[in-house]
Amino acid sequence: MPHTPAWRNFKRTQDLTVVTAALIYAGAVVNAFERLPGGAELITQRTLIWPAVFLSLSFTSPLLIGAVRRPLARYVWISFQAGFGQNVRSILSGVLLLGGAAALIYWQISNAASGGRYPAGVFSGYAAGIGILAAQATLVRVLEKHPDVKKQIEL
Repeated sequence: MPHTPAWRNFKRTQDLTVVTAALIYAGAVVNAFERLPGGAELITQRTLIWPAVFLSLSFTSPLLIGAVRRPLARYVWISFQAGFGQNVRSILSGVLLLGGAAALIYWQISNAASGGRYPAGVFSGYAAGIGILAAQATLVRVLEKHPDVKKQIEL
């Protein structure tokens, strides 16, 4: 059964948000390897290995732990009902949030390259955010199989 245009747009926006966040992260990692002090081993550890742990935990926890999954699924459903990803204003606000997070991570890299604090935490935090976004995108597919939701999103 085909879905309503609103649901298709919402689902597409969820997917594109994950992809965009991952591309921003990949660019930040490349930038980190070009600019951060320390050897490749240290940069790999701080930008890839530890963040991968946080991404994995923030992605799998909401999908495996019911006490976390239910509120996140409810949040995803409420986001759909509120119109997120279905109009220009909501998409622009999401782009602004991703842009702000990108600016923060690049700013942290710039500061560390100039002798400031090493930005290990920002990479792990951003990766955890990507994990949550990916869990939300996954929950969209779970929700569309729920009978009550199915009634509202199918044509």
